[in-house]
Amino acid sequence: MTVLKTSMRNFVAHKGRMALSAIAVLLSVAFVSGTLVFTDTTNATFDKLFAATSSDVTVSPKNANNGDDAQTSTRIETLPAAEKKRIEGIKGVKSVAGDATSQKITVVDKKNKDIGPSSGAPTIGTNWDPTEHRSVKLTSGRAPRGPTEVMLDADTAKSKKVKIGDELRVIGIPGEFRAKVVGLVTFQVTNPGSTVLYLDTPSAQRLLLGRAEAFTSFALTAQPGVSNDQLKKNVLAELGTGLKVQTKAEASAEAEDDIGSFLDIMKYAMLGFAGIAVLVGIFLIVNTFSMLVTQRTREIGLMRAIGSSRKQINRSVLIEALLLGIIGSVLGVLAGVGLAVGLMKIMGSAGLHLSTDQLTVKPATPVVGLSVGIVVTVIAAYIPARRASKISPMAALRDAGTPADAKAGRIRAVIGTVLTAAGAVALFAAGSADKATDGSMFLGLGVLLTLVGFIVIGPLLAGLVIRVLAAVILRIFGPVGRLAERNALRNPRRTGATGAALMIGLALVACLSVVGSSMVASASDELDKSVGADFIVQPKGPGKPITPQIEKAMEKAKGLDHISHLKVIDNARLTLPDGKTVGKDLSAATPTYAQDLRSPVVEGSLGDAYGENAMSLPEGFAKDHKVKKGDTVTVAFDHGRKAKLTVAAITSDDTSLDKGAMYLSIATVQRYVPADRIPTDMMVLGTAKDGQEDQAYASLKKQLAQYPSIQVRDQTDYKKMMEDQIGQLLNLVYGLLALAIIVAILGVVNTLALSVVERTREIGLMRAIGLSRRQMRRMIRLESVVIALFGALLGLGLGMGWGATAQKLLALEGLKTLEIPWPTILTVFIGSAVVGLVAALIPAFRAARMNVLNAIATE
Repeated sequence: MTVLKTSMRNFVAHKGRMALSAIAVLLSVAFVSGTLVFTDTTNATFDKLFAATSSDVTVSPKNANNGDDAQTSTRIETLPAAEKKRIEGIKGVKSVAGDATSQKITVVDKKNKDIGPSSGAPTIGTNWDPTEHRSVKLTSGRAPRGPTEVMLDADTAKSKKVKIGDELRVIGIPGEFRAKVVGLVTFQVTNPGSTVLYLDTPSAQRLLLGRAEAFTSFALTAQPGVSNDQLKKNVLAELGTGLKVQTKAEASAEAEDDIGSFLDIMKYAMLGFAGIAVLVGIFLIVNTFSMLVTQRTREIGLMRAIGSSRKQINRSVLIEALLLGIIGSVLGVLAGVGLAVGLMKIMGSAGLHLSTDQLTVKPATPVVGLSVGIVVTVIAAYIPARRASKISPMAALRDAGTPADAKAGRIRAVIGTVLTAAGAVALFAAGSADKATDGSMFLGLGVLLTLVGFIVIGPLLAGLVIRVLAAVILRIFGPVGRLAERNALRNPRRTGATGAALMIGLALVACLSVVGSSMVASASDELDKSVGADFIVQPKGPGKPITPQIEKAMEKAKGLDHISHLKVIDNARLTLPDGKTVGKDLSAATPTYAQDLRSPVVEGSLGDAYGENAMSLPEGFAKDHKVKKGDTVTVAFDHGRKAKLTVAAITSDDTSLDKGAMYLSIATVQRYVPADRIPTDMMVLGTAKDGQEDQAYASLKKQLAQYPSIQVRDQTDYKKMMEDQIGQLLNLVYGLLALAIIVAILGVVNTLALSVVERTREIGLMRAIGLSRRQMRRMIRLESVVIALFGALLGLGLGMGWGATAQKLLALEGLKTLEIPWPTILTVFIGSAVVGLVAALIPAFRAARMNVLNAIATE
């Protein structure tokens, strides 16, 4: 009980010093808890949506995927409408509703703007049937009556400023049509982020599917007393196994898996960044308790002198840590709920409306949050607590601090050097690997070992690096700069731990910057080397096919020498000379594609691969299956006939743009695959006539202006697009890493604040012999800057080493250019100095405002 009272008294007495550590715990726990609450809420919301929209039993084509086929297919898998009567006669069926749905449409408003979601969710066109009433309700206007009328979801209407009476243009694979908005529907559960357009059933069949007597699926309702499983058995007994038959539970589970895989990636990525913040927070907590133990050396010595055992001293410090962990974790869990609500609002702005009424806080969430915060805090405080328990009464009474353990320092230096050297060897092995899969294992090991090694060897590096920084930066400030250098070097272990906290976040920033810049530079170089076309035409997103109408519009552009079409043929089965059969996607193109994308070959000529009954294979695939130029490969096309194709070329794997592609001509595909099974173009390349590049570009953009779902780019635009995409991804990662960097900044503030308290008498003496308040503030600021720059140098150097090694692995995939983003590196380095200045503001102000006499009188 005495130990508990002492711990409580010390905790309350030093509550100000504990505050920043508590904030670090709070932030880390909030990120963990917020992630769990957000993903649980999203899962619960979609579970409710899928449960509400799924029928007792659903019957759809065998290869259907939620009523839609592969993204590039010209055909949506359907069932004959006549099957509806047959299904209605099956035992146990109460009613059947036919569904006519397509996700291969673009909806354009009167200003020629695509009103589809910008989040990447699909634009869906479907028929207004009883199954839709489960998820939405008509809230304004009326239902559509004929091909010139549609309904729209209210969320899209609000965000895209579409009103009842407005005319929309719908671009689909069967063709285009215009229709007036006559009604708006509101989601009763949640808006999954899609734009949803409703037509009457006959219009949906003809205009969306291109077939008047067809449905994409049938929704069956069971008779009372008939279970879904029994109904499924009855359906399979009648229809056979050639169709996809699912119960409500199975359909919901499949839909949940689709959205769950995305949410899991998001969940674990965010938890990974939370883990980085927790790791950084450990340094802050270790520093805090180490300095508190040092400052209370006399007090601990007195407690030992009057009979307190080592175990009691140890327990006293750990109880303080436990209190800190509990307070920070409880506040963190509460903050995590707020963070989850904030994430829901952000998702709402992107089109995915998650109601706070569905906010889900599972019992495991606070348990995980509290466990993480408390366990991490207690573990971080264990070493300072153990050090406190070893303080002898006489040593404590003689000295105001604990002497440095030279032996422990030497052991630490040896261990750190060994770990760093082992990590360097692993990174070298990664960079020398022949296969990316093997190299990635060494890369992960190298990153871990070098990170831990730098952390362990941090105090030794602090002495070396800070002296160099001081010579370059601090010496120009005269005596004040030398004092700042001495203060930073006074306790290398503390400086090393403070710098290491900042090092972790900046190392990841530097690594990702190098990887991102190298990817952009490599792709740009490959584009210059391989792409002979002047223009690249692609859909802006999934479900936006290049329809035959769009192809005809491109052909009308003036100034073009030729255009090359590229299609992806899914699910082809290749039977090779070695007798093995493998499933592969094939790239079908027009012969001019060989000019527009110059793929290097190791055997034959790529132009020959576009000849009659010919194809190309990639080098690695050919080696694995011992295929040579001139061999015959039997290709079984999905929904088509078998073809015997001659291998006319072996393409090199020494490229990044089309590595692994298997080419053949579109004419060959047309010979063996029905016309309605041939996919739309995935991409079109255009080449201008000599000297008419500008005219052709302007004409092509003009012809396609009426199709806002299609993007026309020249090579400069394409490079900019790649740079922007990678830049957006990096900015997102940097934003998540900012949490760890914020915690590291708190560590610098805490270290300075506690060191100011530790040096109270020294500060008073310096003020007494003439050091001004301004000089005192400058000294503290310079000390903070040099510590921050120390952490930045270690982090940036380590991160660039990781990034350069990762680029070696990317080179195996064709991305061969190493690009160091020096502007970013220099900006981060200078920003670290600014961080040091900001972190020192409050500690410097407090040091300068100390009463000189009271400071000198402090023991």
